[in-house]
Amino acid sequence: MKAVVVHDGTLEVTEVPLPVPGPGQVRLRVSRTGICGSDLHVRHDAEASADVAAEVGYPHFMRRSHRVVMGHEFAGTVDEYGPGCRRRWRTGQLVVSLPLIMHGDDVHMTGMSEYAPGAYAEYVLVSEDATMPVPAGVEPGPAALTEPLAVAHHAVRRGDVTRNDTAVVIGCGPIGLAVILMLKAAGVRRVVASDFTEGRRELARRCGADVVVDPADQSPWSAIAGDPGLVTSATDLYGAGITALRDLQKVPGVPWWTVMRTAQRFGAGPRGAVVFECVGLPGVIEDIVTHAPFRSRIVVVGVCMQPDTFRPTMASNKEVDLRFSFCYDPVEFREALHMVARRRIDPRPLLTGVVGLHGVAGAFDELAKADHHAKILVDPSA
Repeated sequence: MKAVVVHDGTLEVTEVPLPVPGPGQVRLRVSRTGICGSDLHVRHDAEASADVAAEVGYPHFMRRSHRVVMGHEFAGTVDEYGPGCRRRWRTGQLVVSLPLIMHGDDVHMTGMSEYAPGAYAEYVLVSEDATMPVPAGVEPGPAALTEPLAVAHHAVRRGDVTRNDTAVVIGCGPIGLAVILMLKAAGVRRVVASDFTEGRRELARRCGADVVVDPADQSPWSAIAGDPGLVTSATDLYGAGITALRDLQKVPGVPWWTVMRTAQRFGAGPRGAVVFECVGLPGVIEDIVTHAPFRSRIVVVGVCMQPDTFRPTMASNKEVDLRFSFCYDPVEFREALHMVARRRIDPRPLLTGVVGLHGVAGAFDELAKADHHAKILVDPSA
């Protein structure tokens, strides 16, 4: 079959053996595959990711010297079952799969390892247990976005966001846009999005952002400065406590400490925003810690490949929470797929291009420019 192989930073269409499904595996004919930002990173700088993966217990992550078929965001139709499968779906049925495949007792990362070729190819192997049917009415393109939507779904859940929270999304690339979709699906009333690129700001509006700013002209923090309840200075934070103490002590017979603690349990008191860092470049976390309101929850979704620094004393003084988000669980993956099926989210604004296998290298270059594109899909039959 034809596949796109990366080796030493070069993407090349070549012939590779047709994969044969092993025990518990299913071969899919690939319908659509999304090009992920992590693919752009590891194309040229796989070593940093491979070193971290080895440190956390996965020594088989791709390296620059390897020959790897990438592609971990995909939808495809059932083509052939391996031995021991339950054969749960008919041949030709559209499915999606978690990008993890079992080889015996070993699990490998699809599209990120020589041991698990991905879906920049005509066919891909998946584990039957990790595969899910695509509901009727969902086209292959939106179905292929299940994986990045699941990443965003997990990030929003990591933020413990409520409808009344002010949410700020820094960076409107594919994951930032997916976070906006998930925030609006969760009913968040005020979502502020920030990006330097005009095309991506327009995509943020189409995804439902309530306020969109160009940080070259307006800080996202100035856009939320008037939101009630947000604390932006130490004097406001301390003053709120003293004012509440003074007012409650005027009520005879009422223990102020009990009233204050009860009010806190119901969400009263100073609060911050929920900020999603979706850029992944050095210095962004420090900028957010410095400028976000006091007691903000900062969810780091962007993957920064270089060492970075921030000032812990600033984070401590402002009592911000730093939460890091990476992947998702199987339930979140299924929920993302069914949000699309039930039209709770419409991911079509993310789809900004389709190429065949011979167009993958050019699509990588286009996506690296970060202008009007969000998600380019690969159609191996094109």
